[in-house]
Amino acid sequence: MSTPVNATSSPAQANPGRTSLADPRQVKRAAFAGVTGTALEYYEFYIYGSAAALVFPQVFFPSSNPFIATLLSLASIAVVYVVRPIAAAVLGHFGDRVGRKKLLLFTLVLMGVSTFLVGCIPSYDSIGIWAPILLVAMRVLQGISVAGEQSGSSTLTFEHAPEGRRGFFTSFTPMGSSGGFLLATAAFAGVASLPQDILYSWGWRLPFWASVVLLVAAFIVRRRLAEPEIFVEGHETATREGQENVKREASPVVTLFRTQPKALGRVVLMALFSIIFTIPPIFGLAFATSPAVGVAKDQMLWISVVQFAVAFCLYPFFGKLSDRIGRKPVFLTGVIGSAVLVFPFFWAIMSGDLLLILLASVALNGIFAIACNAIFPALFAEQYNIKCRYTGLAIGTQVATAITGFMPTIGWALVGEGGTNWMPAALMMTIICGLCALGVLLSPETYRTPTALLGVPAGKRNANKEGAGATA
Repeated sequence: MSTPVNATSSPAQANPGRTSLADPRQVKRAAFAGVTGTALEYYEFYIYGSAAALVFPQVFFPSSNPFIATLLSLASIAVVYVVRPIAAAVLGHFGDRVGRKKLLLFTLVLMGVSTFLVGCIPSYDSIGIWAPILLVAMRVLQGISVAGEQSGSSTLTFEHAPEGRRGFFTSFTPMGSSGGFLLATAAFAGVASLPQDILYSWGWRLPFWASVVLLVAAFIVRRRLAEPEIFVEGHETATREGQENVKREASPVVTLFRTQPKALGRVVLMALFSIIFTIPPIFGLAFATSPAVGVAKDQMLWISVVQFAVAFCLYPFFGKLSDRIGRKPVFLTGVIGSAVLVFPFFWAIMSGDLLLILLASVALNGIFAIACNAIFPALFAEQYNIKCRYTGLAIGTQVATAITGFMPTIGWALVGEGGTNWMPAALMMTIICGLCALGVLLSPETYRTPTALLGVPAGKRNANKEGAGATA
């Protein structure tokens, strides 16, 4: 049986004055593993989104009414968000108990296998209703994987990072999400130009099967990682104090809700920024390429390639900036800017001018959205202590995405058959971004707080420091 991390004495208590002397090799490995692992996860997650907007209505949800077919296809994206908070609680529990690395290997393989199998599912014409059932089942497995992947990768990189550079190093994990978006969009841009009979029969399957290459590469990188020192210290402290023979402390989930409910509430609000990555890229893609609007599929996909390429380059910049001026000003700028730019984005789509669409897309999803996405791993992880950091990060983000994940489907339903009314979707995004901004304003500024003291009440911090001084 593994020794419980959630023992009475945490690393912060055992060594409150601990200064991070991070192993440069492990820090770099963790950052690189964050990029490759998250790139795989979001490549596979986003090729499903692209396929749901462009191909699945014809392959798995055939209907004489294209509007209904697209609505059902987008709903297959949303349904998985129901299970993600539950999966986050379970995976977070084991991530805080047995280790970050083991859970990350599990989520990686789960995503790779489920995505490959999506490409193997026969069409509705071949096996009838079983086709969409199998599709949704594989989507649920993808969702379970994502529920633990980014939170675990962010936590592991965060705990390896040296003091004063947590924002920079953790920015590489979400950088992988833009890399995954970029690869997925480029892959679908390539197959979207195929003749329709080829595209709808086997062409769309190629990006799903290609994920095996990314899986192997990411698995090799991730196996070389070590557990963070601060996490290992928790095991060692518990062993020294004989905690195996003492009644186990409550699970990380119980500990989270009992000791840090306000932190969890703030993270849920802040994590609502994920709507920026569902309304413009998914709903916007389906809306722009609908018969009523008429932008060509391949043109919209290549515009997305450009915006994600710009985004990929900006992650380290925003991460480093948050280490210098703080998390809150960078995050607030991103979320407020995105709330404003969503209106020019849809106006540009309605104009049909490709240059305007490109500029609006780059500004929204290539710059301002990245100011949020680059630093959320550091900002959110800094709200919690070591006992329930993985759990808190996983549950907080997945509860929020369970809300925002339904927005493309709701937005499409509000557009109406044959309509071009994008305003409800834009207003939804603006309102939710406002709630996200409220969460940021309610949160403490944590970029200068030592890692070992994060999530520790001010009174206990002082007591710990005094105890450390007396010991010295």
